Amino acid sequence: MFMADYQIHTLSNGLRLVHQHINSDSVVGHLGLIINTGSRDEMKKENGLAHFIEHVIFKGTKKRKAYHVLSRLEDVGAEINAYTSKEETVIQAAFLTQDYERSLELIADIVINSTFPQKELEKEKEVVIDEIYSYKDSPAEQIFDDFDLLLFPKHPLGLNILGTKAKVRKFKREDVLSFIDKHYLAKDMVLSSVGNVDFELLISWVEQYFSNLSDRERKHQRKTPEKHEAVQIRKKKRVYQAHCMIGNRAYSIQEEKRVAFSLLNNYLGGPGLNSRLNLGIREKYGFTYNLESNYTALSDTGHFSVYLGTDKNYLDKTIALVQKEMKMLREVKLGPLQLKKAQNQFIGQIAISEESNANKMINNGRSLLSFGKISAIQSVNKKIRAVNAEDMQEVAQEVFNPDDLSMLIYY
Repeated sequence: MFMADYQIHTLSNGLRLVHQHINSDSVVGHLGLIINTGSRDEMKKENGLAHFIEHVIFKGTKKRKAYHVLSRLEDVGAEINAYTSKEETVIQAAFLTQDYERSLELIADIVINSTFPQKELEKEKEVVIDEIYSYKDSPAEQIFDDFDLLLFPKHPLGLNILGTKAKVRKFKREDVLSFIDKHYLAKDMVLSSVGNVDFELLISWVEQYFSNLSDRERKHQRKTPEKHEAVQIRKKKRVYQAHCMIGNRAYSIQEEKRVAFSLLNNYLGGPGLNSRLNLGIREKYGFTYNLESNYTALSDTGHFSVYLGTDKNYLDKTIALVQKEMKMLREVKLGPLQLKKAQNQFIGQIAISEESNANKMINNGRSLLSFGKISAIQSVNKKIRAVNAEDMQEVAQEVFNPDDLSMLIYY
């Protein structure tokens, strides 16, 4: 199948391959295996297991010891890495074009043939526990995890991706193998490629190395979060500055309103220095250095938050200013020039991010995994242009409703 500059192929076991060809001037290729499994797919006793597997999957296969796994790409100047989120695990590599097959074979080997030696598991537990400690040493990072628990109480989405020290200590090899057997299924994976390689040759390699992935249907069903009540909590901590999160649940990746809300979030507190929060608080008053808003659309829900770090003496004033900005967006529609400016800025940011082939690779894989297709940037831009002032105000009224906003403060 050929669509624009994206080519898609599905293996007999259900694994989908998407490839975006780039011109011959580029000498670097990117591969990523996006697995539709994250921390929300864990049972309570498994909290932290998806992330732990991301660590130990590099610790040896049926034909390679840990050293040889790490050296296979590093020896040719390439990189291999992985990360875990609430809903996905990604294993990715960047390499010279001449090492395409080498990189592809290694990803397949660690996903299909990892042996998880107990000795390596025990060593890696200490590494993960150190990672947990490092988060606890950083209140600006820990508050994001604690805020998840406010938005999604008694649900896996509210639990820390890293797990806890006690849980990690108890993980056994059988737990790892059981989780992989249940969740690492070909039909719930997308292999995404961006680079200068012939698609037919790429297909032949993928067929050779990934055909042993299980073709079973997914039995695990994700539990949709129940409704929750907004809460406001202040925690006394040993911190030099106060940290605050304000937010609410938002739209899932399947909801049309996510486009309008993505635009609204970017206008309110996105990376631009001219965001409403930055201009109205940091630039005008100098109350805070760290100030941003974030929106993540998940498969069946969403997550919106404003984060700020400020001097304790400015905390209440800064919170009041954030609330003022959200109230303004609820009550006053954007004018035509404001709306066009917001659209132009968001479209420009997306275009710049697409200049990165690594970003293209991840975005293509996620799109195919979530929607079964690749959305061309022109299509995305069209949807953003279609958002009107009424759409922006409507989503602001829904998500910024003060009765539904939760707040967490470290002071």
